[in-house]
Amino acid sequence: MSDRVSPGAVGLVLASCASLQLGGAVATHVFPHAGPWGVTTVRLLVAGLLLALIARPAVRAWSRRQWLAVGLFALTLAGMNGFYYAAIALIPLAPAVTIEFIGPLLLAAILSRGAREFLWVGLAAGGLALLGWDSWTGEPLDLWGVTWALVAGVFWMGYILMSRRVGRIVPGQGGLAMAFLIAAAVVAPFGATGVATIVLSPSLLGLAVLTAVLASLIPYSFELVALRSLPPAVFGVLLALEPVFAALIGWIVLGQTASVGLLVAVGMVVAASMGTTLTARPAPAEKREETQQPA
Repeated sequence: MSDRVSPGAVGLVLASCASLQLGGAVATHVFPHAGPWGVTTVRLLVAGLLLALIARPAVRAWSRRQWLAVGLFALTLAGMNGFYYAAIALIPLAPAVTIEFIGPLLLAAILSRGAREFLWVGLAAGGLALLGWDSWTGEPLDLWGVTWALVAGVFWMGYILMSRRVGRIVPGQGGLAMAFLIAAAVVAPFGATGVATIVLSPSLLGLAVLTAVLASLIPYSFELVALRSLPPAVFGVLLALEPVFAALIGWIVLGQTASVGLLVAVGMVVAASMGTTLTARPAPAEKREETQQPA
């Protein structure tokens, strides 16, 4: 078996990073009217309904083990999305993504199996630290914003593990569709007022639907497929490109400039991602076969 990771799976992760950050940029225009939790609720609900229509999950045939995995997956989606939006409502996009990435970066370090992997994780951490420092506005960051970003990072770590689990034991995209719908129900009590505001405004509803497609439907569908062949450690470091894409979209869409420090940080993170991808070692075959056994 080859030690190389599928280029197609890597491409899906990169595309998901770009789409997710573009969706976040769109969402910031709705926050002043509906709040982060209202936007999160509509985003998850719309994405879940659209994906359910496409996937048509055979939920009646699911086992208890499959439902449990989907339920836990939904909780990670709810926390990761809700707290991240709560964070970027209070602090700039790039620092929020950088802080949030502590979760998957820690997971990548824990799951690494040798000094070579720790080298790439360390390089990515250095790039992220430089990116976060360079992205600082010079003004103190809102403490609650930083806190919500850290909490989102913890849920992000759980998302990586549960997404891989659901992708392997639930066929097709049905598990993701139901996870979106369950997650929407979980966050709905916190965003009910915002949901009403969005529904009553055609312009806000259009932006919310666009956010759902860009920030939920596209990235999570791509990641769920990618995680079926990518080791979690590799996936975790590839997600180091999240703050890179946040900075790039901030520059292209929002007119933010790219400093020398930012460009150096981008290079460090890209080098770490490429190194991890090229030197990754697959998990033992017997463990892969075990995780793919039907319920």
